[in-house]
Amino acid sequence: MTRVLFINGGSEGHINPTIGVVQELISRGEEVVYFTIEAFRERMEKTGATVRTFDGQKFIKAFISGGRNYLPERVNGLLHTADIVIPSVLEQIKGERFDYIIHDSMFGCGRLLAQILKLPAINSCTSFAQTKESFDNMLEQLTSEIPAEIIKPIQDEFQSLTKKVKEKYDVEIHSPYEVFCNPAPLTIVYTTRDFQPFGEAFDPTFKFVGPSISSRLAQDNFDLTAIKGKSPIYISLGTVFNQSIDFYKLCFKAFGNTDHTIVMSIGNRTQISDKGEIPNNFIVNSYVPQLDVLQYTKLFITHGGMNSTNEGLYYGVPLIVIPQSADQPIIAGQVANIGAGIQLQMQGLTATQLREAADHVLNHPSFNEAASKIKESFQRSGGYHQAVDEIFDFKSQYHT
Repeated sequence: MTRVLFINGGSEGHINPTIGVVQELISRGEEVVYFTIEAFRERMEKTGATVRTFDGQKFIKAFISGGRNYLPERVNGLLHTADIVIPSVLEQIKGERFDYIIHDSMFGCGRLLAQILKLPAINSCTSFAQTKESFDNMLEQLTSEIPAEIIKPIQDEFQSLTKKVKEKYDVEIHSPYEVFCNPAPLTIVYTTRDFQPFGEAFDPTFKFVGPSISSRLAQDNFDLTAIKGKSPIYISLGTVFNQSIDFYKLCFKAFGNTDHTIVMSIGNRTQISDKGEIPNNFIVNSYVPQLDVLQYTKLFITHGGMNSTNEGLYYGVPLIVIPQSADQPIIAGQVANIGAGIQLQMQGLTATQLREAADHVLNHPSFNEAASKIKESFQRSGGYHQAVDEIFDFKSQYHT
């Protein structure tokens, strides 16, 4: 039996695409040991994997300690997590043998662990992929905008941290790209080459398998019969950027008492009672089974996380993307580029603008046509089945 070490962080967008991959690996006879944070233990155990955890709070504290204002600070933050993740993983797998490692593209010091353990490595990329050239260009551009008195201490800290990693783990780090993108001999990217910006720039070690859509293995008490036949508008800001009471109230104003049925997911960090009176045509829940609801949805208003965007387009739903942070503006731009939706800015957004944007998307067939076209390419691409085919092709090179 081939044993797989899977290293991931603690974020829905990075965990969920791997659920189908892990289930498929196990169904084909692999034994998977999966590292994440405690919050995802139950979900991943349902796949059949052996789940082990590292301290999520210490991980976040270490990551934030690098600074949050600039990309080079976030690179340093990831290096700070090395002393949280690496000793914990090494201690918990002591004496065990693994045939290969799959690690997340951003979290968990995956590239470092692969080198320490001398294992063939696969990169699980849940956002748009980056070549070293594209990342270096982006970093250079962003760094040039940072005042010299701020960037120098950040760069000095990077040198200090990489030196410590070398001394402690005997692993060399040659560039910020290695830290932030965890490159590996094989990279599984959960989108298509067509949707990926500059998709033609990636060599054959990048395998674009499309969205990995599978059951989220989470409990829910959502009544789907309430929306069958009603073609709702679905609103969600995901699981990280969802503490936006003003935005939810703006949605009430934009769509309250209209002919639209509205399903709104608000997460578990916002109280429904904080929002005032909920219009009769709204269904507001702290948790919504997104994959199920999207199959009935006529318009998805989203923050534009890669997970949510992939899922909406996988079911051919046009999007209004209101990016909040991270890679979401880039994703929103791609949605607009392919004609499957439009981008709005949260800052200064009014109820009238949101309602008019929704009417525009719903009343122009071109958005539905573009979403249907990308749906077909997404569903053809293979998802987690294709991902595991690529993984098996890769591991066969190592006779595992």
